[in-house]
Amino acid sequence: MTRVRLEIDGAVGRITLARPEKKNVLDRAAARELADAIARCAAGADVRAVVLAADGPDFCAGADLAALATLLGADAAAQHADAMALGEVFIALRELPKPVVVAVRGRALAGGAGLATACDIVLAEEGARFGYPEVRVGFVPAMVMTMLRRAVGEKRAFDLVATGRQIDAHEALALGLVSRVVPAGTLDTAATDLAGQLATTPPAALALTKRLFYELDGTSFRDGIALAARVNVEARATQDFRDGVTRFLDRGAQRP
Repeated sequence: MTRVRLEIDGAVGRITLARPEKKNVLDRAAARELADAIARCAAGADVRAVVLAADGPDFCAGADLAALATLLGADAAAQHADAMALGEVFIALRELPKPVVVAVRGRALAGGAGLATACDIVLAEEGARFGYPEVRVGFVPAMVMTMLRRAVGEKRAFDLVATGRQIDAHEALALGLVSRVVPAGTLDTAATDLAGQLATTPPAALALTKRLFYELDGTSFRDGIALAARVNVEARATQDFRDGVTRFLDRGAQRP
């Protein structure tokens, strides 16, 4: 059964969670398919931006508890390998040198909320809901906390993971979990248009911007400036930068 669908439309890759009858829950097979789709987008020279979306009324309800139940008697090594299958997806999304726009409709819960947070820009449709309810079933929202703490800060993150409460799209926006809220019925168009816009940006500049943005996590101010200077030098060496400067100067020379 295919759990993830990948379509390439010009410069935009579209990855779709494709198990709506299961609320697009994530098991190890889905994680493998996601990782493969991300790798194919990374390798595709023509792909400059990616949309992550989902079939059906809900984005993703989190881990497949039925699949987890089959591992109840497994040893620690098997449990770790299963957990890291999704962890590697989160890492792949962050390390992909192309921007990822996620389109969230309906519920994004637990690992599904984490999957959205791992993306670079989060679009939420009116009516979308986010939550980390793992504690309510005796579990820990472990895989998602690294991203959640960075996105919303310590106190807000602990509130969400300790209570397991769900929040609507507008509260998620206010907390910093969401980039933009879009009207109902416009999500797919908004995500496609935004990805198309990003795809027109010089790819080397965008890749360096994304890499630096996440590498700055946890660095001191001085180390951050030093890292930024090194990336600045890398950017100056790209053909995109040289062409951009030339175009800018040419436009200036043509003004009266």
